[in-house]
Amino acid sequence: MEKEGLKRCLDLLENKGLSVDYIVTDRHPQIQKYLRDRSITQFYDVWHFEKGLSKLNTLSKNKDCELLKKWLHSIRNHVYWCATSSTSGPEKVAKWTSILNHIQNFHIHDNSIFPRCEHPVCVSKAPKKWFKPASAALRKVEKVLSNKRVLKYMEKLSHHFQTSSLEAFHSLILRFTPKNVSFPFMGMLCRQYLAVLHYNENANRTQATTLAGQPMYRLELPKSKKGEFIVRPIKTEPTHQLLNLVFEEVIIDPTPFGEELKTIPVPPELCAEFERPSKEETIARHVSRFSQEVVESQHIDQTDLETPGVSGLQHRKE
Repeated sequence: MEKEGLKRCLDLLENKGLSVDYIVTDRHPQIQKYLRDRSITQFYDVWHFEKGLSKLNTLSKNKDCELLKKWLHSIRNHVYWCATSSTSGPEKVAKWTSILNHIQNFHIHDNSIFPRCEHPVCVSKAPKKWFKPASAALRKVEKVLSNKRVLKYMEKLSHHFQTSSLEAFHSLILRFTPKNVSFPFMGMLCRQYLAVLHYNENANRTQATTLAGQPMYRLELPKSKKGEFIVRPIKTEPTHQLLNLVFEEVIIDPTPFGEELKTIPVPPELCAEFERPSKEETIARHVSRFSQEVVESQHIDQTDLETPGVSGLQHRKE
């Protein structure tokens, strides 16, 4: 479905005369191959990549890698910094691999693209927070961070646009078309149109402020952070001009809108693609697997009972 949806979207854009410079997606293998065949440049969403580094969480639970727990937050931040502060793939990879030297308290690197860390030089008062060179823990961390696939994905991280707004739109769709309710095609289509209109109306809301002009935030504890509190900016209240449109125009005279709906072609149901067999033929082919197992077990029990030297009492105990 993801590949088919992407194909239809790109075909629609090309038919409207729009050319796609590049596209930002997750790392779905079918999508990668399809875009390669279509010669479209693809970048990966940073959040999906950072979420995929779950091996670090597992590794930090090992006794010899407990030091990694203190670096998990910094490594996640480093992912975003590498993507947003770079303009080319090799630069992203050079900055990403520098983390292996940084966690050893080495801040000069053998890479001409990124020869040294950009943070101010400071003398650490906690030497135990650094990884020891050539230690077993460092080798395990290096194996995860310098994996060929990780470096390949890092090179293609998006440095500008992300898919977070699209994720928010998908969340909004569930409010108009909840998954636990079945809708006909036309009902689903109209509800998704309403979701698009409502999202476009409120997508760029500004951050709310206090009477003194200070930006407002709220404190949250997401499950994914596992005990780490975060703050989210509070947006201004959404507007509902869409409701005004419905009550002021659609309800007053729904005739033109109903006529417009009749012009939309409704695709056939999925089951219409297959030939429907007769009910008698389907019943004749129906065999219950559980019924077969019961018959076989009953046959074995009768065979054991007929074996000489085995009494019914002994058989029941077995």
